[in-house]
Amino acid sequence: MFIAALVALVLLASTASAATSSTSDKVLSNHATILANNSATLAFSLYQNMAKEENMANILISPVVVASSLGLMALGGKASTASQVKNILNAAKVKDEELHSGLAELLSEVSNPKSRNVTWKISNRLYGPNSINFVDKFVQSSKKHYNCDPTKINFKDKKGAVNAINEWAAKSTDGKLSEVTKDVEKTDGAMIINAMFFKPHWDEEFHHQMVDDRGFLVSHGHTVSVQMMHRTGLYDFHEDKTNKLYILSMPLAHKKSTVLFIMPYHVEPLERLEKMLTKKQLDTWMSKLQKTAVAVSLPKVSMEVSHNLQKHLEELGLTEVVDKSKADFSNISGKKDLYLSSVFHATAMEWATDGNEMDSSIFGTDKLKNPKLFYADHPFIFLVKDQKTNSILFIGRMVRPKGEKMRDEL
Repeated sequence: MFIAALVALVLLASTASAATSSTSDKVLSNHATILANNSATLAFSLYQNMAKEENMANILISPVVVASSLGLMALGGKASTASQVKNILNAAKVKDEELHSGLAELLSEVSNPKSRNVTWKISNRLYGPNSINFVDKFVQSSKKHYNCDPTKINFKDKKGAVNAINEWAAKSTDGKLSEVTKDVEKTDGAMIINAMFFKPHWDEEFHHQMVDDRGFLVSHGHTVSVQMMHRTGLYDFHEDKTNKLYILSMPLAHKKSTVLFIMPYHVEPLERLEKMLTKKQLDTWMSKLQKTAVAVSLPKVSMEVSHNLQKHLEELGLTEVVDKSKADFSNISGKKDLYLSSVFHATAMEWATDGNEMDSSIFGTDKLKNPKLFYADHPFIFLVKDQKTNSILFIGRMVRPKGEKMRDEL
């Protein structure tokens, strides 16, 4: 009797273990896979467009979250308004239900804190003017697929609206993101806002004690003081001597995603690199990565960046949703009385030393002999790339980290 019970318990435990394993290794549906690839393509188009803007310093966008915002627009849109949104996502042939469930599945997979050991808080909100009423079906569907809470706000009270938006964003990110916007330009449109906090946890931590103050060269004549964190390890690395740049790939915890750094040899405007940055070129660089001993120094800083993506999406072809005379968002309000005035995409990202315990067995061995140097003390481009879905979780550039300006030595 006892043995039979024991066997039953063992079988139950193995079944539970297999169920847990199958959940964690769940294969993405076909439409979620298509949307993951499409969001990666969108990443480069959107980044290239933003990089052309004058006076744009740091850039930080999450293509999978931008894709979700577009999905929300398609959910609320009808006829050509919805069709145009789907075209931007290159998903014209994807059925509506598969579009919404696929985007929800993708975002749920890549932001799962347990399977990925990641700190990524994502909050979405659609603000509409007080004059409209939300259709119940839209409210339910937007919560189900996009974790979005449609809310009415008095945009005519500009100061009050700005304060309410910024307070919501700060609360949603545990105080990490203090400001989304300083102004409400239009008082009769709807506004979509993403408020996020992302903190990479390295697969192997940096030395917590080896953090010191250094200079970051924003340009040849402008240096700011930042903290730098250091460690030496074996990483995927490539030196592109033709284009005079370094590529470094550092895995995040559980190795399900990686941060890819693209940095020129010396301080220079990033325009030259950005012109090269395509999905094809990235694949070429990644195919040349080799496991190499690298001494890495990265800024230990936080980035808070808020972009109004409306103009950039419009330049990529999203013209109808922002046109008061053409937009058809009757799925949101029951009538054609709404257009999109702003798409705010705001993120606080924290670069810190935290991660899994480092493998100390390689220290003092030939494996770390004569390491290459990757000293990120001048502007660079970075991507957080997901290994499982092949999507790009973030793409950005660090041009001007937070720090006091240093007196430049002559």
